[in-house]
Amino acid sequence: MEKIQNLKHTKETLYYSISRMLERASYYGFRALVILYMTGEILKMDRTEALSIYGWFAGSMVFSQIIGGLFGDLLIGNKKAIITGGIIQAVGAFSLCIPSTTGLYLGLFLVVLGSGFFTPNILSNFGKSYLNKTKLLDSGFTIFYLAINLGSFLGISLIGYSGEKFGYNIGFVISGILMLLSIVPIIISKEFNSEEFEKGETSISKRILNILIAFIVVGVFWGIYEISNIRIFDLQMQFSEISAWNISKSLWQTIGSIFTLPISLVAIVLWTFFYSSQFFKLMVGFIFGAISFGILFLIPEIPTENHTITYLISLVFLGISEIHIAPIIHSILTKYANPKYLAILMSLAFLPTRLISLIFGLFNDKLYDNPMLGLKIGIVGMTVVGIGLIGYLIINKKNYLQHRIKLIASASLLTKILADFRLHP
Repeated sequence: MEKIQNLKHTKETLYYSISRMLERASYYGFRALVILYMTGEILKMDRTEALSIYGWFAGSMVFSQIIGGLFGDLLIGNKKAIITGGIIQAVGAFSLCIPSTTGLYLGLFLVVLGSGFFTPNILSNFGKSYLNKTKLLDSGFTIFYLAINLGSFLGISLIGYSGEKFGYNIGFVISGILMLLSIVPIIISKEFNSEEFEKGETSISKRILNILIAFIVVGVFWGIYEISNIRIFDLQMQFSEISAWNISKSLWQTIGSIFTLPISLVAIVLWTFFYSSQFFKLMVGFIFGAISFGILFLIPEIPTENHTITYLISLVFLGISEIHIAPIIHSILTKYANPKYLAILMSLAFLPTRLISLIFGLFNDKLYDNPMLGLKIGIVGMTVVGIGLIGYLIINKKNYLQHRIKLIASASLLTKILADFRLHP
């Protein structure tokens, strides 16, 4: 571990983090409310139809982000794309105040499109703010990830509660207002020019390899996370019924995010002052993920109240795993990508996750009927990737040492030649 000298986070970190927090609050609050709205008194959809529409809504995000990334990098610039996305998303939230299926479909389409413009471009510009001090990338993206988690928690709490208490329109209006507020920090932030950044010394082949590994890792992690979450959700429901602790069902569903917040703060402080390899962090993340799922596996299918502590311990390990993987993926992509096309790359990052989710979707019935199966897959997947990353780190270390030996040998030879030249001019 190397101590980081004389590097500080900038005001851009604050601007972009606040913006992302407000945008995520808007989005997650909107998402929490929309199914209730569809099945409520106004539209009166059955739950199957509502979930089908919601599935389309969530799945379309991956493809809208590719469109947004292309527009940001190639046509209008990243900053304009973020602002455009924020406005479109806000109009989408307001559109759901129209009490009809037309308002619903228009609103969902605009939220999908707006989020597609907003997300890859804000990730890109945030990453660019660290390209001349890459040792702070990990702590920077962890601050950003903390903002996302805070936003999702606040959005679900504020918009979800307001919508249910005072009417859906109030919830959607709050969502739209938060979305408009999210673009204010972007407007006053600095615009980044890709040409101003220092060129890295890493070879193109090494850059491509690291990006491909990041793509595989993000796909495997979130794919495993999704199928293992079936068991986690199952346990949440059961513990909310049997636990003597006075915790609401909604709080049981967000308790994992609550643990993530202090873990994020510790990581931010540690990684701001000390640097270690990004791939080392990924390895640690997968090891902790395997441990977390292993602990969950110890809880029987029908738990008792005595298993509550075991469950919470597993969530702590899962939180450590998530913080060592989720923000670090974006950090790796930023470090090794061409800054000119960073938003496009960010938009493509979750395609592997989508692909893996579609593959596992073919076996949804089996996974829901047997939640422990998802855990078994999770333990195996996390362990295999963790071992693979250990191997990658060992090979890299070996190649690095060999490179250093060659440099030292070359320097010694040059010194000898120069010394001989001085003696025999």
